[in-house]
Amino acid sequence: MERTLVVGVDGSPESRAAADWAAREAARRDLRVRLVHAWLWQPLSLPVAQDRAREERASGDRRAQEVLDEAMSEVTCRHPGLTVTAELVPDAPVPALLHAARDAETLVLGTRGRGALAGFLLGSTGQRLIGSAPCPVVSVRDRSGGAATGGGAVVVGQQGSAEESAYVLRFAFEAAAARRAPLRAVRAWSLPPVYGYSPGSMWIAGRLGGLEPYERAALEQALEPWRLKYPEVEVEARVEQDSAGHALLAAAAAARLLVVGRRARASALGARTGSTAHAVLHHATCPVAVVPHA
Repeated sequence: MERTLVVGVDGSPESRAAADWAAREAARRDLRVRLVHAWLWQPLSLPVAQDRAREERASGDRRAQEVLDEAMSEVTCRHPGLTVTAELVPDAPVPALLHAARDAETLVLGTRGRGALAGFLLGSTGQRLIGSAPCPVVSVRDRSGGAATGGGAVVVGQQGSAEESAYVLRFAFEAAAARRAPLRAVRAWSLPPVYGYSPGSMWIAGRLGGLEPYERAALEQALEPWRLKYPEVEVEARVEQDSAGHALLAAAAAARLLVVGRRARASALGARTGSTAHAVLHHATCPVAVVPHA
């Protein structure tokens, strides 16, 4: 099966930015692009005469097709060498895009921004998709995809063990290698509450000379197999005593891409992105990739 980037398009500047980012990523990595526009007709008022309802639906169908055609035309004109397909799906956006993402390499969404301090307007649709998609989801701010084409690092947040962060690090190393960009790996830590660390962990930390060397050793252990697989990628490893969200936002101030993970486990509260992903999605100024992992 050919590897595909799926992009949700709706005619907004944000979705056009997402389509442009996906097209450039596909060109770097020899992928296909699939544009998806979800359109589900619903009558605007009840009761509605049959002829009026038919006219409303026909008008909506035409506009939906125009949105898709415009997105297709813009992508193919800017990136003539790409394989691009477009699909109009008669469904609501969340189920339509989740279905499309089942076989996708990555799902790409546009996100409206209102400044670095106020952050993104990440609506319920984006939150549900990011929290539920089976593949990585990249959130692209309006035209941010084209703002950092000349330089900047790929930044990745590493948490937990080497096994827990393997999918996240693989995505980040692949992105850095495709861009020929340096990779900045950040592991944040804070002083544990009482009994927050196991006695075994505290004994190991003591043997290593304290918590910071312990965290640094954990980061290096997680990075080691990926350094070997991608020797061409220049890696900077950072250990910060801070919250993960704050540390990543500081590290990604001039980044080309920020990569974070989210646990893919089901929750009684439904799909969730996690506190770190939530923080960076709302405040990072570069595209953010959220990678599900066990």
